[in-house]
Amino acid sequence: MVVTFTKMHGLGNDFMVVDLISQHAHLRPEQVRRLADRHIGIGFDQLLLVEPPGKPGVDFRYRIFNADGSEVEQCGNGARCFAVFVRDKKLTNKDCIRVETKNGDIELNINEDGRVLVNMGEPVFEPKNIPFVAETASSVYAVEIDSEIVQLSAVSMGNPHAVLQVGELNDQQVKTLGPLIEKHQRFPEKVNVGFMEVVHKRFIKLRVFERGVGETLACGTGACAAVASGIERGVLESPVEVRLPGGNLRIEWQGPGTSLLMEGPATTVFEGKIRI
Repeated sequence: MVVTFTKMHGLGNDFMVVDLISQHAHLRPEQVRRLADRHIGIGFDQLLLVEPPGKPGVDFRYRIFNADGSEVEQCGNGARCFAVFVRDKKLTNKDCIRVETKNGDIELNINEDGRVLVNMGEPVFEPKNIPFVAETASSVYAVEIDSEIVQLSAVSMGNPHAVLQVGELNDQQVKTLGPLIEKHQRFPEKVNVGFMEVVHKRFIKLRVFERGVGETLACGTGACAAVASGIERGVLESPVEVRLPGGNLRIEWQGPGTSLLMEGPATTVFEGKIRI
């Protein structure tokens, strides 16, 4: 089976994007893992599949697979790449695109400057809907990690996130706490872990350890989760500029009852074909 694909990235968070509207393919988890390998495959953080809509009122179905072969609910940087991809491939001529994901529908808007504005929906703080094990919802939770107590926020942006506010970002935090929190028993479906340094109320620095991937250069849903948790805690005000290792995103959220908006770039790297 020969598959045509496009390599893309959103601020360095990179993807293999496959059109399953004009071609047919089925990729098993072990094949995804091999393709994701940066030595013997193509190399990517996530595989994005563009599929026909499965219900009325949407233009496409959007599926995401991590480098470890697991399917996940949402990817913000991937959503921006998805929008640029379907326009570049002439699968649609719309500037506003509605897509179906594993965890609900999202809206993608392509601006005249090529940047993409994504309506990510309303952040979810209810523990059972994240999912996170807690008796009641709170803006901050005390979680025991290796006999030490860590303060973190838990929020879903269509996928689960833990957000830790730190005084200053460093490698040790990400490399040590990241994998421990990712697989912590209080997150039954594992979790993406964000480390947030608040520079001022409208500017943060962020690093994210993504479940099933490890640290990436950027995480769109992680940026959304960090800003939502910061606004919920009262340490941030909308709009917020988020500096990730791969570049900056702009996040707007007016609080409970409103949708969160993420704006940023999407870049095509190359086109290719590979025999599976």
